[in-house]
Order: sequence, then structure tokens, then C-alpha cells
Amino acid sequence: MASLRSSTRRRRWAAALGVTALAVSGSTVLAPGAQAQAQAVAASVSFPTHCVPPPIAGIPPIDGTTTAEITVDNATPKVGDTVTVTYKVTSPAAGNPVDIALPADIMTPTGKATLGGAQTGSMNVTGPKSNPPVAGKAPFPAFSMTGTFKVTTPGSITLSPGDYNIHTSYIMELDTPCTVTNPPAPVSLTIVASPQTVPNDRAIQLGTASGNAGDAVTVTGSKFTPGAAVTLAGRSGAVETADRTTVTADSNGSFSGQLTVNALGTTGIVAYEGGAWDSSKGAGPAAYTVIDNTPVPANAQKVNASVAAGTLSMTQAGDSVQLTSVDYGQGGSATGDLNAVTVKDFRGGPAGWSLTGKITDFTGPAGTIGAGQLSWTPSCTTKAGSPSTCVAGSGGAVGLAGATLASTPNGAATGGEFTAGAKLSLNVPAFTAPGAYSGVLTLTLT
Repeated sequence: MASLRSSTRRRRWAAALGVTALAVSGSTVLAPGAQAQAQAVAASVSFPTHCVPPPIAGIPPIDGTTTAEITVDNATPKVGDTVTVTYKVTSPAAGNPVDIALPADIMTPTGKATLGGAQTGSMNVTGPKSNPPVAGKAPFPAFSMTGTFKVTTPGSITLSPGDYNIHTSYIMELDTPCTVTNPPAPVSLTIVASPQTVPNDRAIQLGTASGNAGDAVTVTGSKFTPGAAVTLAGRSGAVETADRTTVTADSNGSFSGQLTVNALGTTGIVAYEGGAWDSSKGAGPAAYTVIDNTPVPANAQKVNASVAAGTLSMTQAGDSVQLTSVDYGQGGSATGDLNAVTVKDFRGGPAGWSLTGKITDFTGPAGTIGAGQLSWTPSCTTKAGSPSTCVAGSGGAVGLAGATLASTPNGAATGGEFTAGAKLSLNVPAFTAPGAYSGVLTLTLT
């Protein structure tokens, strides 16, 4: 169930969304157009390799050539995303070292892929215990290995094939390790990582929601840059009034200041760092009303009425989504629909809202599917009569950093009822271990 954390700055709901992909051979027929996320174009590279047959074979080391290529499931990840790497050896340097034919499904390959460029190091890759029969002294067949790494640095990241080992389990356990003679091997693939989106957590609160012209309102703020000069300003719709002052955030990024409000048309108050409004370094607008205390003419009566402001709230139609299954060995897109999310904005005032989501890695019986493999195509509808019109977020990866599902802009008058949803697609790499995989999608309304 979604959990609610209340504050005047934001209201958050964590949707425990168990998104499951079950890989069962032969059980799934994907709808037309349901395909895995496009992979980057990989180059097939060849490199000298030194392979050492098992001592029992009684033959010297083999200095040959390995041909391989590397592909990924996400060629444009963000910092924090997990990327799945497939290292495919199309032509191994070694072969069956004995005269005895090897039966099917007794070979288990393992190895390493090398990272370079913006992020350096190596990662482990492992292949399934799967192979066709191999005749005595015949070359080993092609094989694939997969593994994952987490992106830590933005920029171009190169991937090169590394050392590998072929383990055979027949009659006895034997290893044939093969090392790159002149490491690193040539680059097979380059991906480009972008910086992680940094959320703006700045928030303000007002001591009162209304006052007479010329009254001072207390404005408190949090999560601003420590020591920053913060401008407090009145707003009339989307336009700033002449009412403004400056305060300084303390060492914790908090402040408290007084803003005298004179403009009768004031509908809200904002706070921001720098000399001009910047949505990435500001907070608000917080709704504020100036009471018109103009004297009543003789022989007249002023008739007053009020409309109570409500809250910004969200509900969802369910807390679990079952995606379609995909076949082991083929992979592909596991698809489904996000449960409908209803947003009610009954606050009044000039502030819009934003509904975002982020997903954890999908965990399963024998590993993970990276959070960057879940993509969505958002949608949003507005109930007739609502002052605001909601806008669906852009399609693409959700990931650990998150993405926007829907939003409404700031305006002179905002509010209404809205329904947001999304088509979900989880890119499941080929040869992902069979079983159920689940990730938690957290929705945040601000």
C-alpha cells in the first residue's frame, strides 16, 4: 500500500509496486511491437589469447585468436543505473583438448569485461551451462556470458573483452583459462552515461495564509544551500510584485524571515537563491491572500465571504502490477499497465504540482534486472471544469533517478482533478535466470 508522509512542503506516497517478470520457456507470446530496448551497435573484435589446457590433456598452451563482441541493455544510462553487459565469444581460441567427445550442456564459461574511459575497472560475467556436443579435439563452440555494473561517473564508458575460462563437467572437472595476451583487448562498445538528476527539495512555509495590505508574513524555508542569499518575493499569478526582501540560509540550509506584502493582487509567495527566479533553486509559490481593507464608503456595506483551501492529495487504484512473462534464452519486453493514479488539487492559489516515480532494481532468484530497464509511456487526463490542465511526462526509462509521470504548471489559478497512468515495459535480457523478479516503484507528489 502507498504510505503517506505529511508536510506542508510535499506529500509523498510510496507505491509498493511488485512488478514481476516470470521467464517460462514456451509460455509467452509477445504482442506485435513488444520488443526489447534497442541495444547499442557493437563491434566484433579479435585479439591474441593465451589458453592453458588442463594438465591431464598433456598438451602445451595454445596461443591463438579470440573473436568476441560486447552488447548492453542500455547504451544511455544515468549515473546510478545498473547496466547489463553481454560478452559473446563468437570464436574461442581454445578447443576440446582431448580425443573424447564432450556431450551437450557440460560447459560453463566465466570471464571479465574491462571498463575504460569515464569509468575504469572490470566486471565479472557468467554464462549458462549450455553447449552443443563437441567432438574430440574440435574447437569450442561460441558462448555468451552476462553480468552487471553500476554507473558511477558521467561520460563515455568503453567496454572491452577480457580474460575468460571454460569449465567442463564431464567425467572430471576441468578448466581451460584463456587470458588476453596484450591487455586490454580492443574496445568493442562505447556507451554514454549522463549525470543523475538532482531533485530540488527546497521548501517554504508561511506563518499565515492571509493578511491585510502592509502586514508582514513570516516565511520559513528548508533544504536551501547553506549560507546562500535567499530572495523572498510576492507573486501576482506568474508575475512578481514589488514586495521583496532578502534573508540568509543558515548552516543547515534553513531560514526564517519577514516579508511585508502591500500588493492587493498577491496570490502567492516564493523564495529562491540568486537574483532571479530559478525553479531548480527555488520553492513555492505558497498561497497567500491580501485582504482588501479599503474603507467602506458612507451608506454602504461590505459583504465578505470566504472559500476554505483544501489539500493536494493522491490515491491509486492498486498496489501491484503483473507484467507479461518472457522466454528464457530470448528475453524481450515484459509489459503491463500502471494502476491509475488520481490527483486532487484543492489548495487554490498559484502553485502547480508534479508527480514523479522511481524504481529499484528488480531482484530475483539468481540476480537482478537493472532499474534502468523499466520504461514507461505516461498519460494524463483532466476532469472537466478543472482550472489546470495536466501534462503527461515524457516516455523513457524510469530508473533509480526517476522520471516525471504527470504535472500541472504554476498559474494565476490552479487546481482540479486528474487521472495519471502509464504503459510499462521491462527489458529482460536474454538468459536471465527463470523466476519471479520484483522492484518497488515509489511515487512522489509535490
